[in-house]
Amino acid sequence: MEIGIGLFGLGTVGSGVVKILQENATQITKRTGAHLVVKQAVVHDLTKPRSGFVNDFPITDDPQAILANPAIQIVVEVMGSIDQAYNIIKQALNAKKHVVTANKDLIASRGQELVAIAEENGVDLFFEAAVAGGIPILRTLSTSFTADEISRVAGIINGTSNFILTQMATNHLSYNQALSLAQDKGFAEADPTNDVEGFDAAYKLIILANFAFGVQPVMSDLTINGITTLTDADIADANSFGYAVKLLGVAQRVGETKSAISIEVAPQLVPFAHPLATVHNENNAVLVNGESVGEVMLYGPGAGEMPTANSVLSDLTNVATDLALNTPGRPFNSFNQAIDLAKPSQRIARRFIVVEVDDTPGAMYSVTGMFAAAKISFTDLKQTPAANGTARLVALTHPASDAQINLIRTTIRNADGINLAAEYKIFS
Repeated sequence: MEIGIGLFGLGTVGSGVVKILQENATQITKRTGAHLVVKQAVVHDLTKPRSGFVNDFPITDDPQAILANPAIQIVVEVMGSIDQAYNIIKQALNAKKHVVTANKDLIASRGQELVAIAEENGVDLFFEAAVAGGIPILRTLSTSFTADEISRVAGIINGTSNFILTQMATNHLSYNQALSLAQDKGFAEADPTNDVEGFDAAYKLIILANFAFGVQPVMSDLTINGITTLTDADIADANSFGYAVKLLGVAQRVGETKSAISIEVAPQLVPFAHPLATVHNENNAVLVNGESVGEVMLYGPGAGEMPTANSVLSDLTNVATDLALNTPGRPFNSFNQAIDLAKPSQRIARRFIVVEVDDTPGAMYSVTGMFAAAKISFTDLKQTPAANGTARLVALTHPASDAQINLIRTTIRNADGINLAAEYKIFS
């Protein structure tokens, strides 16, 4: 059985998809019973040179060459953007074509609508490559954890920020130096905002939370903080206490009865002994905690031509299998339930806190009094000598809620000579 594929986008990932299809054609046919053939590609720039694969299919800039082609059963969208990709995928689904996409921004923002359209038309919509590149986390969540109660899904899901933090920690680069290196190596865009401000990780976490907990969060439901305000001093102090700093996406059940969910992207301190602390540079890792299985971690490359293309191929072979068994149209994730968003008082964790204090008599006493009033106590405390008239106080706390931290923020904001320079949760 031959299955025709229409490819929107022939950049890094698209080229990788073609390469794998051509080089592994025999193996794919043995596994699926189908011969997957690229019939047409649509690109923005027809003049751009392309290499790395055998160009044995036509390339055009007209979407209808794929959407109106009856020989094409599967549409692969790897061109990015939201609005244009949405229109193309919607048309493809309504034309009863199966769709595979790596578009995390689109799936996170309009995925439920597209899933409904796919169900109405009895076709597959898969997007394994939208989260964590080459790590097969979505299919793992949808198939291997169906009988387990997931309590937390967390991980390093943005390679750019992880590369920057690794370079700051291991090579003692400043944030700007590490960002420049990431751009030179192609790990960061010219405008890195989505990566370094946490938005890219937030899109991925929305998808992970949907698969793990059946919830349908939107960006406004998340707490999002990036890495742009992290300093080398913060990282050095964290290291001195035995912690690495990682930008984590964490969705977890919280509260006394675990009936609420917290969804957050932010830098956190990870103990050196924890596996997440050993994930360096552009690599990704996703940690899943289940009531039965305990803790499981999937690790691997979070981006790149071949890892992401391999996840696209995983989806393609699953569509081929569905076609062979005449079972298309099953949703990628059918888990749906309502869970309340956590209140600030339910989001509890140990904290790493940095306070800058004017070097004046009684200033340090005022700081400890503020924390005592908020019922926050310290487990470790380090003070550096005053420089330019300001002392740096670094503290690790016992578990404290976001509500308590918010009280501290307000109190310090209204105080003279005291600044809350940094506050990060400690992952455990």
